[in-house]
Amino acid sequence: MTQQQEASEDAVMTRIGQAIMLLHGGDRGEARNRLGELWAELGEHGDPLYRCTLAHYMADTQDDPGDELAWDLRALAAAEEAGGERLAQHDESVALRGFYPSLHLNLAADYVKLHRPEAARIHLDRAWAASGALADDPYGNGVRAAIERLESRLGDSG
Repeated sequence: MTQQQEASEDAVMTRIGQAIMLLHGGDRGEARNRLGELWAELGEHGDPLYRCTLAHYMADTQDDPGDELAWDLRALAAAEEAGGERLAQHDESVALRGFYPSLHLNLAADYVKLHRPEAARIHLDRAWAASGALADDPYGNGVRAAIERLESRLGDSG
């Protein structure tokens, strides 16, 4: 990889990170705008790892549960696409495997919001199955706790 490519990739991740900071700071609208601009620049065939990350966070900026689901589905599709050549070139496969529990958890939560408990159960089961890739750290523990909370919600409503 050339230095120019590395710098370009760093710039993309920096911009995604800046938008995530806006989102976490409560400015969902500006985060949505910035992520949307970056999505347009990357295009549907841009780097799948970037598209996965971007779509994962873009879902969190949506007001409509159907739009949130659409972005979470894009994130999962990009993650599955990223499982190929890019990850063979980089040591990111471990990090990506750790992302699957969160991706499926988000999809399960989307389906709960859309009153589709069967679809929610499918993705919650997939989140559980993928949770073995999570480290024993604050992120992993947080995702596992969120899976358990949604499990309880589904159990109570099922």
